[in-house]
Formats: sequence, C-alpha cells, structure tokens
Amino acid sequence: MSRPALDVESVQAFVAIADFQSFTKAAAALGTTQGAISVKLKRLEARLGHKLIERTPRLVRLSAQGTTFLNPAREFIAAHDHAMAALSCECRRFRLGIAEHVAGPEVPALLARLNERDPALTIEVRLENSRSLLDAFDAGELDAVIVRQEDDRRDGEDLGPEHFGWFAAPGFHQQPGKPLRLAALAPCCGVRDMALRALAGAGIDWSEVFVGGGHAAVMAAVSAGLAVAAFSCRLAPADTIEVGRRLGLPDLPSSRIMLHSTLTDRRSRDALRTLAAAYREHRASRHAGVPSSPEPAGTRRSRGDTPPRRSS
Repeated sequence: MSRPALDVESVQAFVAIADFQSFTKAAAALGTTQGAISVKLKRLEARLGHKLIERTPRLVRLSAQGTTFLNPAREFIAAHDHAMAALSCECRRFRLGIAEHVAGPEVPALLARLNERDPALTIEVRLENSRSLLDAFDAGELDAVIVRQEDDRRDGEDLGPEHFGWFAAPGFHQQPGKPLRLAALAPCCGVRDMALRALAGAGIDWSEVFVGGGHAAVMAAVSAGLAVAAFSCRLAPADTIEVGRRLGLPDLPSSRIMLHSTLTDRRSRDALRTLAAAYREHRASRHAGVPSSPEPAGTRRSRGDTPPRRSS
C-alpha cells in the first residue's frame, strides 16, 4: 500500500501554525495569506487522513495527531532545507545576542536547531548585558537579540514568561540587625535594578557584599554562602534554595522574554521562527509549570534570618 507523498509547503504551513498558534501570524511569517495557509493545512490533513489542528474563534492548538506529527514534520522540513542548502554556495552570517540573565540550558538546543535548518548559516553569538546588546542591535551590529521585556519597550516576539526569586545557599544565615547581604551583577543589570527597587519598596536595608563581572560569578558567590541574590527561577544554581519567604523579602515581579529583530528576508524569517520555536519547546519540556512559591517545603522563618527594616 503506497503512502501519501508530503508536500513541503503544506508541512511548512502546519509547522508555522503550530509555532505561532495563529493562522494570521503563520501567514505573515511565510509571506502568504491566511486563506492560503488554511488551504495548505487542509490539503495536508486530507493526505494524512488526520485532523492536525483544532481551531476555535479563541484558540488554535494541536490535536493529538498533530502533536505526534510535529517533530517528524520538523525533521522533514529540516531535511528539505539541508538538501537545498547543499546546492547553494551562498553563506550567510547570523549575529545573535542573548542577555546573560536570559541565557540558560536551552542555548545549545537553539544553536543545533538553527544549524539543522540552515547548514550554510554561520552563527555568531554574543552573551552580554541587555543594554549593551540593545545598543549593538540599534547600531546594526546584531541581527537579533533575546532580552527581558523590561530591557526594551519596543515590540518583539514574546517567547514566554520569566519568574524570579531570592536564592541563597541552604546554610546561609542573615545576622539580625544587619543589612541584607546581597550579591549582584554590575549596576547596568536590569535584574539588579529590579531587586533593589523591590527592597527599597519594602523598606529593607541591604549591603552589596559581592559584585560579579558575569552571571557565573554571582552564582558562585551565592553557592558559596556569601550572599543572597535575585535569580530567574529556571537559572538559579542547583545547590541553592529560594529564601524569600524565610527572610521576609518582597516578591519579585515576573517578566517576559522577548525576541527582537529587523530582518525581513525569507531565510532570516525562517531562522528567527526556528529560534523562537526551539526556545519555547525547550522551556516547555523542562518547566511544565512554575509553582506559586518556589521555596522548598519545610523552610521555616527564623528571627535571626529576618533582615531589618529601614527606619522611617
């Protein structure tokens, strides 16, 4: 029994709809119309004999069969693009900036997915603070940047939420009557600014006892028990615990991770869509949900661990 032949454009339409969860956004990414996207999806579903996308006026999501088919569909598109790239001598450079407080274990997956999609692409990555990256982006030195939403108010593609907490080594002890011992990045760091605003709003005195030249340095200081630091919950050192409630520290606001780019050609749009999809998928696979309080069970408040309040 012969199997149905897959049409590349129909599979591309399906993957784009799955990535954006929107027919309109998928059509824009592929440079076509919403009607054309719908026709291609129906053609693919007819060939496969399965409903791949469930669509309501408010929601676009994968069906059970669509979820099963998504990864093979990506592999099919990647194989097609790899074959086409082999016949092209055109090499391009893709310059990507990722903020230090955003970059996590998903970075290898992002780079691998980009390489699979376009082997002729030379990928250049810069890991710096958000403000330096945005300056470079505005100057045309970077093709795309991934930063926290607060770092830039311009429109961008939302890659998902980011939650923050106060982390310290399990044996960290805050002396009563003393300012909170704090470790942070340099003053140009947005996470540092957010943490200090929260402390000021709660009237908590603090003393910066460690200033790191990079995220890894601050992580090392916190793991060593020198201080408390504000971290993204997904990037906090594995040997630390969330101590906000125990120390009476204020809640930190959540944020969004945004992808910004001005590239408009088809190959660049494909690379950006691949990048965004890989980022979302990796986060979803590792963080199915964020608890309302990331502090481990059994953590108790101690009078000696409560930082002093500022005097009025």
